[in-house]
Amino acid sequence: MDILIVDDEKSIRLTTSLALENEGHYVETAEDGPTALRRLKEENFDLVFLDLRLGDEDGLEVLQQILSSKPRQLITIFTAHASVATAVKATQLGAFDYLEKPFTPDQLRAILIKAKKAIQTQGEVTRLQETVQELKSEAKHSSPPLQFASEDKRTRDEFDTLFRAAATNASVLILGESGTGKSVIAREVHERSHLRDKPFVTVSCPSLSKELLESVLFGHIKGSFTGAIRDTWGKVHAAEGGTLFLDEIGELPMEIQPKLLRLLQEREYERLGENKVRSSNVRVIAATNRDLTESIASGDFREDLYYRLNVISITVPSLRDRPADLFQFATQYLEFFSSQMGRKIDGFSESGRSALMRHSWPGNLRELRNAIERAAILARGNKIEAEDLPRPAPLAANDLKEKVGGLGIGGEHSLDEIEQAHLGKVLEWAPSLQDAAAILGIDKATLYRKRKRFGME
Repeated sequence: MDILIVDDEKSIRLTTSLALENEGHYVETAEDGPTALRRLKEENFDLVFLDLRLGDEDGLEVLQQILSSKPRQLITIFTAHASVATAVKATQLGAFDYLEKPFTPDQLRAILIKAKKAIQTQGEVTRLQETVQELKSEAKHSSPPLQFASEDKRTRDEFDTLFRAAATNASVLILGESGTGKSVIAREVHERSHLRDKPFVTVSCPSLSKELLESVLFGHIKGSFTGAIRDTWGKVHAAEGGTLFLDEIGELPMEIQPKLLRLLQEREYERLGENKVRSSNVRVIAATNRDLTESIASGDFREDLYYRLNVISITVPSLRDRPADLFQFATQYLEFFSSQMGRKIDGFSESGRSALMRHSWPGNLRELRNAIERAAILARGNKIEAEDLPRPAPLAANDLKEKVGGLGIGGEHSLDEIEQAHLGKVLEWAPSLQDAAAILGIDKATLYRKRKRFGME
């Protein structure tokens, strides 16, 4: 803990500091109220020891000044035997506890144990309050929750594998393109596990420099790098007993990978700049849009770490590979956003549906959500039209080749061969004939004639 001692007697400040530092705590001292108030304004301290008699100052007044600016500050009063009644009054005013001078090391340790429990309770209350606020905010401003039911068999099988593993402590690796909902899926795994009442802590691997990311993950001690003015716990400590979600794990610097491997294998870690080995009990879920096997081949990712992370893995299909779900997602988003805006929008027109199905949605669910929100704002009528949606983007060359049965565009194939292969593939994965016609950019009558021509009836 970070502790501030406020006492006008130098000997008390010195002996108490030594005792606390021997217990592994960071300690600062102040000889009067103004100095203490200034330091508390500049820094956060877990616990304050405050003497009731600070020369000519009244400790009770200092107590009230501290609590007026920091109502949740834990303050233990130093008091002499003759002023125990005043110390009791201090607790009534908001002091955490009192310690009668002279005190023994055991009495001091008892106060520290009690304070640590109070801090943990405060942290749990804060996390619960933040969770409630997040849920309220999501209910007002976010989009509908990702649906884990799917018309696509491959997607259903992936989710079934994942959620059967949720009840275990196994590490999970979630693969897939950006925007497919990997972070939402990670939280769902946590919620379906026995750790649902424990912390769920996220670390975004690409968002920080190597030095800061290591500190954020494992914590650091005072002086371990420039700007480290106090001991700090990391996300591993914050996730203790729960789930640590490492988003975009493929961006994790090579220098940090051995430390993560140690956490996974040995359940051990060290704070930055500290030689003390600490144990950890966290479940790790990781996600990436990278092909980690290619990263291993290029020397950017450790093979042993990959296998430790890849105990259970799924690949979340892109939106263009699950067209049967596309219209369902779009409809859910539209209902949500039109309700948020107080508008009456009755779904999609034929042109709107066609535009939805013809677009390749490279940004996946994230792009779809944004497009539907924009359409709900700008729609002139009571249906979403094609002009309200993004202009359909063509499939990438490798996706197009896959969709037309392996026939290379520009190769020695007739137009009839390519048209027949493409038509067959679209009919195979489109959820309905109406959707197939929309994807092909033709009406149902023309689709009927082409099916008849190629013997696909």
